[in-house]
Amino acid sequence: MTTYISILRGINVSGYKTIKMDALRKIYESLGFKTVQTYIQSGNVVFRYKLTEIEKLEKKIAQKIFEQFSFEVPVMVKTFDELNEIVNSNPLVNDPSKDAAHLHVTFLSAKPEKSRIEKITEEKYGTGEFAILDKAIYLYCPDGYSNSKLSNTFLESKLKVVATTGNWKTTRELLSMAEKLEAK
Repeated sequence: MTTYISILRGINVSGYKTIKMDALRKIYESLGFKTVQTYIQSGNVVFRYKLTEIEKLEKKIAQKIFEQFSFEVPVMVKTFDELNEIVNSNPLVNDPSKDAAHLHVTFLSAKPEKSRIEKITEEKYGTGEFAILDKAIYLYCPDGYSNSKLSNTFLESKLKVVATTGNWKTTRELLSMAEKLEAK
């Protein structure tokens, strides 16, 4: 069995696309996923399943949510190893001048084209700072993520990949949950 982490974008935000976590766990269990755990009301789910192509899992989950709730939700799935690599590769986390409460990770569905990365890194986007490594963008938003120009919509339009962002605390908690499943 493989440990996966799925990140649903845009659910339970300001009363839109509401999914209760017990209902979400039931959806995942109905798909045959094991040891399904959710994290707060975020739509982040850690589960175990046989080794499967990530794209197939993403489509399977998105389709089941659509069938159950009649709205589309972008779904991003990472393996334990991928999430572990993302967390341990954050170039911004060891800077003592940065408050971890202002760190975020934008997960990308694919590695962006080099020319798109070069173009976006040429610009300055307010007081924040960012680094792009493979399929993750590490953000430092001292004025708050909601005030950052580096939103999912902006990044998707510039990089031409699907993106979803989580704060650093949540990302580390998801890794911790996945580590516990891996240890079983």
